[in-house]
Formats: sequence, structure tokens, C-alpha cells
Amino acid sequence: MPDRQLGFAVMTISDTRDAASDKTGPWLREQIGDAGHAVIDHAIVPDTVETIRAQLQAWLDDPAIHAVITTGGTGLTGRDVTPEAVRPMLDKEIDGFSVVFHQISFQSVGVSTLQSRALAGIAKATYVFAIPGSMGACKDAWNGILRQEFDASHKPCNLVEILPRLGES
Repeated sequence: MPDRQLGFAVMTISDTRDAASDKTGPWLREQIGDAGHAVIDHAIVPDTVETIRAQLQAWLDDPAIHAVITTGGTGLTGRDVTPEAVRPMLDKEIDGFSVVFHQISFQSVGVSTLQSRALAGIAKATYVFAIPGSMGACKDAWNGILRQEFDASHKPCNLVEILPRLGES
């Protein structure tokens, strides 16, 4: 399993972006492919709890998808509802993701990182990462955390090697 190509889905969450204006979704899909993984699906959905949950649920039900990355909707405004949509669907939170993300983001944006509610967890034996929608935040999350954790050769451990055990009871 550690050398297996993983299947990803990428969800851009925005009321204002479309296929022509979305930059983070295509960039993440390119990075995932460059890392040797497959992008199984991608979508742009509006900032509504119901729409986010419906798309996420469809991907959680797809056995070809091992990880979902959402971008956008993690801020503090009234329309930013990604954490409210995603968190109840998680079986476990990966608390350290937010901590490490903020450490890395602090180097880029200083204390403004506190405006992000980035989170991660496991739902139905699938990794779920909710990151901010700015290009800088996407780069921080992918280059600083996810690229390494989804590299089976990363030591001392990585998310690829424990994937087969996520569904244990």
C-alpha cells in the first residue's frame, strides 16, 4: 500500500469563483498529479453547508477517493461555512494539521493567520483537508504539509502508510 497512487478530489468553495476565475483548484490538481497521485474529481460549489456536505458525501462514498481537499470558506465572514459543513461529517479530527498550518502560514502572513479556520480529519476512512482559498494558503498547505505527508517515502511516518488502517474498528 505505501507505494500506491492515491485518489484525490478537490473542491473549491466560493460564491464568486467559476472555472475561469478559480486558480487554487487547478493549482492543487496540478500539484497532486505532479506528486504521482490521481485527481478523481473536482468541483466548484457555493458557500452553503448543504452543497458542501452533499459534494463531500458523494466523494466519501467513492472508494476510489482516498483524500479530499477543499479550498475556501474557512474565514470569519458570515458566508464562510466550510468548517461548519465539514466538521460534523468527520469521524476524527487531525488537530495537528491546523497547528502546523498556522505555524507555516505565520511565516507568510504573520498574525493574519488567526483569521483562518483550516481543519482536517478522517471521514469514512478518507482524509479530508479544509484549507483557505487564497493561493498563498494553498501553497503553504500543500508545499509545507500535504506534499510530504502524501509521499510514501516521507519519514518517520506519513499518511499513505496508515491509510489501510483508517477504517479499523
